[in-house]
Amino acid sequence: MNAPLSASNARLKEIRKLSRRSVRTERRLFLADGPKAVEGALGADVWQELFATPDAVDTFADLIGDFPVTVVTEQAMAGLSDSVSPAGIVALCRFLDDEPELDARRSPLMAICADVRDPGNAGTVIRCADAAGAGGVVLAGDSVDPYNPKAVRASVGSLFHLPVGQQRNPYAAISAARSAGYVVLAADGGGDVDLFDADDLLAKPTAWLFGNEAWGLPSELAAAADHVVSIPIFGQAESLNLSTAAALCLYASARAQRD
Repeated sequence: MNAPLSASNARLKEIRKLSRRSVRTERRLFLADGPKAVEGALGADVWQELFATPDAVDTFADLIGDFPVTVVTEQAMAGLSDSVSPAGIVALCRFLDDEPELDARRSPLMAICADVRDPGNAGTVIRCADAAGAGGVVLAGDSVDPYNPKAVRASVGSLFHLPVGQQRNPYAAISAARSAGYVVLAADGGGDVDLFDADDLLAKPTAWLFGNEAWGLPSELAAAADHVVSIPIFGQAESLNLSTAAALCLYASARAQRD
């Protein structure tokens, strides 16, 4: 094994710049951090280089297999990883460029996120959509990009096998979903449709519209949906976390569509 690359290595310094969205967009490259993300990157064949610490080479020997790996020091890995406790393995990847196929007949469940800026929430919505059998996720408006390190990690590999698109105009995303045959349902606490009483509606091909973590959906954007759906609150909590609400809504549609 060659001597591990140190944090001062010039190439690693360039790769660390991918923590910035502008650099990711310009170079069309991102980092997949941790064994689940790396496994997804290797399976999707979008990886360009694999980095691991000496300990991680041994720990993840089955995952690495015959793939070539660049060994780096623990300090260098800390610079590449976005995690507080790095697992010691990171893959440099190309953008996936796998836009969701908007076709209600083939994929009856989709998710649209409008102005979702927290990468952990965005990644978790991607993971929930994948688990619920959705055909894809669109990050619209001023949403975080799907290649943000925290979003990639929070998706726990789902980013690599669920199409995730980006659309600057959330109204255009709603219009495209409706034109493709979806009923657009906005998730909002002030909705006049109760999620628990909406099985007939949920059984239809559905594109769920989710809003920002702090302020939800602007009234004019919610009004652009076909229906506004609320999740009933039985206790004293004022609201639900975005990713929790998204999971409930997506799974409600998945169940209704399968009954």
